[in-house]
Amino acid sequence: MQVKSFEDLPLSSEIMNGIEELGFEDLFPIQAQAIIPLLEGKDVIGQAQTGTGKTAAFGVPIVERIDVKNPKVQGLVLEPTRELAVQVAEHISRICKYTSFKILPIYGGTSIQKQIYALKKAVHIVVGTPGRIIDHLKRGTLNLGSVKVVVLDEADRMLDMGFVDDVEFILSKVPVDRQTSLFSATIDQAVMGICNKYMKDPEKILVSKDEIALKQISQYYMLVNPRNKFRVLCNILEENHIERAIIFCKTRRGTSMLADKLRRHGYDARPIHGGYTQSQRDVVINSFRKGKLQLLVATDVAARGLDIQGITHIINYDIPLDALVYFHRIGRTARMGRKGTAITLVSYGETAELNKIRALTNTSIEEMENNIQTSSNDFREKYKTICTDCGKECEVPFKPDSDRPVYCYECWSKRRPPIKKLM
Repeated sequence: MQVKSFEDLPLSSEIMNGIEELGFEDLFPIQAQAIIPLLEGKDVIGQAQTGTGKTAAFGVPIVERIDVKNPKVQGLVLEPTRELAVQVAEHISRICKYTSFKILPIYGGTSIQKQIYALKKAVHIVVGTPGRIIDHLKRGTLNLGSVKVVVLDEADRMLDMGFVDDVEFILSKVPVDRQTSLFSATIDQAVMGICNKYMKDPEKILVSKDEIALKQISQYYMLVNPRNKFRVLCNILEENHIERAIIFCKTRRGTSMLADKLRRHGYDARPIHGGYTQSQRDVVINSFRKGKLQLLVATDVAARGLDIQGITHIINYDIPLDALVYFHRIGRTARMGRKGTAITLVSYGETAELNKIRALTNTSIEEMENNIQTSSNDFREKYKTICTDCGKECEVPFKPDSDRPVYCYECWSKRRPPIKKLM
């Protein structure tokens, strides 16, 4: 049967009440294809990015398949990061708001004693990170002997982060007759290795590699002089009235420097990178999640696990060297069916990286217009230099570097093909 809405599914009235309160009506593709086989007890491999509704795709079947009268842990969801563990646990809790199910997030970086105390009470579903789950298993404070359903979420990221041995150890502590489902943005050999080893005749719900980029994201790039990047960024922020965005940089130092520079120019920006403590990270992320912070400047490592609604723009201040990282970055906008915009600043020597990204998707990445007003006095002083192409003297808003080409506005305009304006 082709299902199109949650009302078409054989769900209990309590679960439907929770779903209706969340405002869910029509099913996303991953939900329409995964929920029925999961309700039937089948193993499922689902290829879906974060923000496509996959939490409900596995969350609804979990609460429908376990026994609320049994106080033991019957459902286990593994997540790669603390933030995802918290978010997924909250989402499932809202789905089963009108039931007596107890969902507990378990993760590192916080008091284990509070988690031990919570586990002594009735807990039906545990959502956790591999390291802390193993910690509880070795302490004897978590027993997985009654688990009926296991979900490996963001599997590719868990493996990228070196959790493969941890995942295998945890699965060895779960009954062999369990139901197992795996969800991943990409399905590679490492992911399939886990599937082949621990799943029984799984139903595969896969999308084409050509659809790796979400189609509701408008993707643009702009060719820029590396020395002019910051000015271009500010122009983008002003012209497009961007109120909530993540700006990606490739290094910790670059992240901090860019955030400081943005603040000096009046923007509400804060950096986040791998050098932050967990408490510092929580303060910044919570501020951004609650809408109290306009711009989050992040490295790829620091942004792992971020699942925040309402992000309208992703700006790649530094283009990623790994093409797949580009799609992980831009997937943080256009959540839950909403539209979003991704803008990538491409310096002169980085067109090869842009072409690698384009080779992975059929979605269009259009060039957007660089229409900086050269008469603007909002930035630092002008410097006189000689244009590399025409040899004429010109003024530029940055200190020229003898090792890099410099162009006057006219020559710079001629070097580019016809471009489209950002809609």
